[in-house]
Parts: sequence; structure tokens; C-alpha cells
Amino acid sequence: MKYFAALLLLTPALAAQTYICGGGGSHSHSIQVLTQGTLYSSKSSPQAAGFDLGTAPENVDAAGCSSSKTFFFSAPLAEGNYTVTVVLGGSASSVTTVRAEARRLMLARIATSAGHAQSESFTVNVRRPEISAGSVVKRKPREMGSLNWDDKLTLEFSGQQPSVRSIEIRPAAAKVPTVYLAGDSTVVDQDNEPWAAWGQMLPAFFGPGVAIANHAESGETIGSFVGEKRFDKIFSTIKSGDYLFMQFAHNDQKKGAGYVSPEMYTELLRKYIAMARERGALPVLVTSMNRRTFDDAGNVTDSLAPYPETMRAVAVSEHVVLIDLNAMSKTLYEAVGEKDSRSLFVYAAANTYPGQTVALHDDTHFNNYGAYELARCIVLGMQQNRIPLTKFLREPQVRFDPTHPDAPANVALPGTPFVDTETPYER
Repeated sequence: MKYFAALLLLTPALAAQTYICGGGGSHSHSIQVLTQGTLYSSKSSPQAAGFDLGTAPENVDAAGCSSSKTFFFSAPLAEGNYTVTVVLGGSASSVTTVRAEARRLMLARIATSAGHAQSESFTVNVRRPEISAGSVVKRKPREMGSLNWDDKLTLEFSGQQPSVRSIEIRPAAAKVPTVYLAGDSTVVDQDNEPWAAWGQMLPAFFGPGVAIANHAESGETIGSFVGEKRFDKIFSTIKSGDYLFMQFAHNDQKKGAGYVSPEMYTELLRKYIAMARERGALPVLVTSMNRRTFDDAGNVTDSLAPYPETMRAVAVSEHVVLIDLNAMSKTLYEAVGEKDSRSLFVYAAANTYPGQTVALHDDTHFNNYGAYELARCIVLGMQQNRIPLTKFLREPQVRFDPTHPDAPANVALPGTPFVDTETPYER
């Protein structure tokens, strides 16, 4: 098999590239046929697209690429937004979940019957750490090697006999709005199971035409976001029609070298609200969700004061859209109940995961279920505020009710091979 280099993917200004599973016949230079031996290569010149991270589908033929296990596909890409169209389905029935980059949920549980196919599209943001000549984002050791910061787009196919027939990657239109997320470990694209955050679940609620650029990182405060040049990175690409969502508090409140006083917190929020507006972007403030702390009466207690109220005051004084996730999370946790609310967080008996010899009890960080429910709260906040983004929702007519959360089984997601039972970086 002759492998065609993905030359057309080197800049977002060029045409689409299509990858198809199996099949014979002749194809144009913009189409690459995938076999089990088509592997991603970062060492060839130019880089070659293919199956990645030591995986390949077990079955590859004209009916599709399918497997009983998770498999990954990567294509070299420049920084930018891309619209991806996947045709899912194969010779056997399947339920396929598609993630991008560092476990960003793009498509959840797409079912296809044997011999049938379904086409789905989404827009994904690809980024690099470089800001300008000699300036880069100051990344933590945990970010080195992250799929969010490399020079390729990686897609993950998982679920029950995950199957894909073709993948088309097309540069998104310049007018596509980008939603930039600035926050901490409760927002970030968590790279590893069993951790998850609402920012990495948010893309699944949107169809093609809007990109979610999650710049949040574990351990961040609004102050460290400045010092590590993460805001610089965002403002190097943000444009008119984009959005800047900011959620900070969990680490800002911690006494020590990283402490951000309520006064400084207010000042920095106002600064970046003004900068977003100067560039024609819409700033959105998100109050931090509660930790899992209850009193004896079963009510959630406030462990984040005074930061949520400080943000609310800034939203009023600056006339900024506010999504009160702090209030909605209280409603959500209390609806689930003190004991059962553990199902939202990272709780796991010893030996649930490889190398995990002690039980995990974390009342701050979320599993896939908790992160998904919080993302639904964020979407509800967008709808309540009538943010224009809501026109891109896959189900704009659906409104989440935090007093009646989803049953865990109804939104269960397949796990991924990446596991790390160490608590995400905290200050």
C-alpha cells in the first residue's frame, strides 16, 4: 500500500483531507486509504497520518474500521479550528463514542446497526504552546506530552465495537466562533481516567460551527493564568465574535504563595473582561461549583466564600453574563443527596484501577458522570442568559433541570486507556 502524506493538512487555509477504511480502486491525492498498517508517524517528512498511540482497529475493510477495543487516529495539523465529519458504522452493530485531543467529548454513544452508517460532524480546536517569537505558555510537567499541546489532531474511538468508515478533516470557516475556557482542574481537559471536568464534556453539546478551546489547567488561579502566559495565549488568537469563559476560586482562596486576594481577584476579572470586549469577544463569568461538603441537615455548605459572591458582584458592576454554577451545583448535589452525591466525584475502592492500592475519596474532582452533569448546568446557564451560542446546540429545545439530574446509567461513557490515580495538580 502506498501511503499518501497529509500535505493538505499543514495549514488551516487549505482543502479537506479524507481518510477511508479499506477498499480498493483509485483515489485522488486528497484521499488516504487506511489499513491496519497505516500508522501515524512524527518522524517521517512530512508527518504521516494514521492510527496512533500503539493502537489499531482489529478489523479494517470496506465496511469500516472496527474493534473490540479503543483505538486512536492522528493527523498532522497546524493550530486552528477544524470541522471533522466521521461516518460511523461497520459490518456489526456498534455504539461509538468519539473524543478528540485530551479526552474532549465530541460525540457520545452513537448507535449504528449492522451494515448501516451514520454521518456526524463537529468542530475541534487544535493549539500549540507557542505564542509569538520567543514566547510560549509555561506548562507544568504534567502537560508535557499532552495531546492538547502537540502538532496533530488525535481522535479516539471507543465504546461497544467502535466503528468508523471514513474521517474527513476540513479547515473551519474563519467566522466560526471559538469559546475560550480559562479555569482550573474542575474545568480542564483531564487527560486521564478516572478524572474529568466540565470543560471537556462541553463540546458534545454543540454541533459543527462552534469550537471549544479549553485552556484551563489543574492548579490554576486567575493570577497564575497571567504569570504562565495562558491569558497571553488566549489573547493571541481571540477575535471578534468569540467568547471568554472564566471560572476561578478553588485555588485562589488557598493561603500561601499562590493566594489571590478578593481584591486582586476582582481587579484581574475586570482587566480580562475589558480586554475581551476590546477584541469584540463576549466575556462570561462562571462561579465555581461547590465542593462536596454537607451539613448534618443534608445541605451543601459554602467552602469557597467570598469568591462566588465576589464574582457575582463583578458581573453586576461590569454588566457581564454570569453563569451561577455555584448555585446550580448546590441544587444538583442536594437533589442527589449527601451519600449518593459521591457518584459525581472520584470515589473508587482500592484496586479499581491498575496500581491503585488505596481507595480514592475526592470531594473536589469529578468523574465522567459528574463532569457531564456540570456541563449540562453550563449549557442551561447559556440558555437562561440567551447567549447566541445556543443556536449551535445539538438539542436547543432541551433544558436541564438540576433538581432532576440524569441517572448515571443514562449518560455513562466508555473509559479510555489513559489512567492515573494521582490527584490532579493542586496548589
